[in-house]
Amino acid sequence: MIRYSLRCDRGHAFESWFQSSSTYEQQEKRKLVNCPTCGSDKVERAIMAPQIVSKKGHEIPAPAPAASTEVTAPASTPLLMAQERELRAKLKELRDHIVKNADNVGERFPNEARKMHYGDIEHRPIYGEASPDEARALIEEGVEVSPLPVLPEDRN
Repeated sequence: MIRYSLRCDRGHAFESWFQSSSTYEQQEKRKLVNCPTCGSDKVERAIMAPQIVSKKGHEIPAPAPAASTEVTAPASTPLLMAQERELRAKLKELRDHIVKNADNVGERFPNEARKMHYGDIEHRPIYGEASPDEARALIEEGVEVSPLPVLPEDRN
């Protein structure tokens, strides 16, 4: 993941994360990168100093930027772009729907899903817990499973 400091043609500064620099370039070319303040799709990367982590794991502060005579608009730095907020809201809505309308079978999830897949028990909506290896095994057997979305606020 890479974080870019961005600036729109109206001078609004903001940050956003991208999978890679090529991902940013593809999204910019398709006009998918928009200013969260004004919605402009005329966005460019702003100058930013890299953060370097030393061998001991301590962050080395970036050098202070040189004094500039250029006058810029005050930086507005929303943490989430409108599209990210909307996506999170939709993921939360999906997860809430599943939790409300399905049975939580907890650690029995892999066994219950297999039993339904092979017709040993009646099909019903369920959710629960499975390790990555258990989930992989279910998928290899042809059992349709999907992880429930985990959102940043869930980790608090």
